[in-house]
Amino acid sequence: MTLNATPTPGSLLISPKDHTLIMIDFQSQMSFATKSIDAVNLRNNAALVAHAAAGFGVSTILTTVAEKTFSGPMFTEITEAFPGQALLDRTSMNTWEDASVIKEINRIGKKRLVMCGLWTSVCIVGPSLSALDQGFEVYVIADACGDISTEAHDRAMDRMVQAGVKPMTSLQYLLELQRDWARTETYEMTTGIAKKFGGAYGLGIIYAKTMFGASEGH
Repeated sequence: MTLNATPTPGSLLISPKDHTLIMIDFQSQMSFATKSIDAVNLRNNAALVAHAAAGFGVSTILTTVAEKTFSGPMFTEITEAFPGQALLDRTSMNTWEDASVIKEINRIGKKRLVMCGLWTSVCIVGPSLSALDQGFEVYVIADACGDISTEAHDRAMDRMVQAGVKPMTSLQYLLELQRDWARTETYEMTTGIAKKFGGAYGLGIIYAKTMFGASEGH
């Protein structure tokens, strides 16, 4: 059979309207013991994901565990991207076992879910495996998750990938939402987020634009 290539994106690529982002337990108490990624990178990557989702209008659920009594507030880098959005607070370690979260997932109605949070081996493994078991498609943003050790994070990612989770990174998430620099309506937003939270890549954008007015779309 002859293959006929077409200039269209593959169905496994994400787009702004085809998924729900769930950001889980980015809280002070959870971050104190996180050792698989340093706190600066963790906060930066979480902020990149949050601002990308907010900028592209991705349906997003923010959830915490025992916010007032134990774990503390969600990172401000995340909440400032979603001003006024309610945080769904839980008692369950597994987000998928919380009725209010499931109610919101069903209300939004997206079969594809993207997750990130703390800790990978508990707060992300639980809902990811549970969602897969109920027929959802799950992506996990690996560098916007963290755990008490590199071993714990890596084994959690291995377990999820073996079960069918698709791993990705925070910068990949942003650029996959943009996908084409000719999309001028989101170009400045995407490069702006990258300049602020995109590390060395962001510095490269700042340099290119400052020194010779570069523009990826032209």
